[in-house]
Amino acid sequence: MTLACVDIGSTFTKAAFVDPATGRLLATAQAPTTLDDVVRGVLAATADHPDTPVIACSSAGGGLRLAVVGYEELISAEAGHRAALSAGARVVHVAAGVLDAPGLAALRDARPDVVLLVGGTDGGEASVLRANAAALVSAASLQGPGASARVPGGSGVLPWSVPVVLAGNVAVRDEVAEVLRRGGLPVHEADNVLPDIGRLAPESARAAIRTVFLEHVIGGDRLSTDPRLRSWVRAVTPDAVLEGVTVLARVLAPEAVSVVVVDVGGATTDVYCVPDPDAEQATLGREAVGIPARRRTVEGDLGVSWSVDALRVAAAVEGLPAPGDEPLHLGEAAATVALRRHLRAEAGYGAGGASARSAGLVVLSGGVFRHADPAAVDRVIARVAADAGGAGSVLGGTPVVVDRRYVLAAVGLLAAEHPEGARALASSLLRSGDEVTAP
Repeated sequence: MTLACVDIGSTFTKAAFVDPATGRLLATAQAPTTLDDVVRGVLAATADHPDTPVIACSSAGGGLRLAVVGYEELISAEAGHRAALSAGARVVHVAAGVLDAPGLAALRDARPDVVLLVGGTDGGEASVLRANAAALVSAASLQGPGASARVPGGSGVLPWSVPVVLAGNVAVRDEVAEVLRRGGLPVHEADNVLPDIGRLAPESARAAIRTVFLEHVIGGDRLSTDPRLRSWVRAVTPDAVLEGVTVLARVLAPEAVSVVVVDVGGATTDVYCVPDPDAEQATLGREAVGIPARRRTVEGDLGVSWSVDALRVAAAVEGLPAPGDEPLHLGEAAATVALRRHLRAEAGYGAGGASARSAGLVVLSGGVFRHADPAAVDRVIARVAADAGGAGSVLGGTPVVVDRRYVLAAVGLLAAEHPEGARALASSLLRSGDEVTAP
């Protein structure tokens, strides 16, 4: 049996043809992503294997855009933010406190596909969660051109509604969910992302976010009206890659080294860190929120095609040389800035956030690395490693693997139903001969 593991990206659609029982990679192919109907791009990428079953992930059109609405910026909203990132979403807005008219306008302008509504520990504060549910209902209650929605603190033109994942205080979950449903908003209930101070519990919210992605993004008509798309897609791409990185970390056990992956794409650059593959909750945590054991940052301004102008600005802000137009130089800039930002985010976790700085393996992924001359990639690795002000603390002297065959997304797609095949495919990345050691 062969499966086509397909990643529908913002620029290219990549296919890996795998024997799911053995994890053997049989072939790879790619085609431009056809954003008017992404199914055409999938069919083009799999044209040489037309009868092969497809399982897929997608980040086309920017992937899953998610906004977090919480009670307090440094506690519940931050917990929701971390849970959203772990679910493979691109967090486009974070709001804290009661939503007033300007707050709702900013939320609408962020154009999220879903709102993650959080607030309060279990049995704790509930008034802000109730108020924000009412504000979202008010914003959706008067639909149509020119409709006005009155919201707390003012009024304005806001004919807008969005699916909601409710993951706050469980003591009022049923009540708040009923308010949202009566207001006509699609609601997916989850356990509290912050059930108690210092304890982050993202898994239930992650599952609900994945459901929303499949029902409202993949199941809608934004990417395609072809019913095959919904039968193919299992996850948003960063969620699949995170699963793949987790499998890779387990393959490296019992050494239990930290794994860091830098995935440079056309629209974003994502950095993944799996410091402890056997636990979902780290033992060391920030006093208020806690630390997720699997961590990911998404940099929406560091793509090498869709957001290349923003990448140049970001490189300048970091004091890096202008990257020019050569794809590998753009990839070098994106990887360096993304690693620096990830390390700054890790520093915010306190003592428990040091794992990325002591990585035992770094994986570089993305077309700019896959398609470049290996010697040129080695030079890029050396330059990034020499970046003593930031990324060098990760890459200096650390083994680096270039995912030239782009298997991590495929590993993640296989993980649930074909775990042994997923482990074997992840192991092949370590045996592929692409390993180098940065100086």
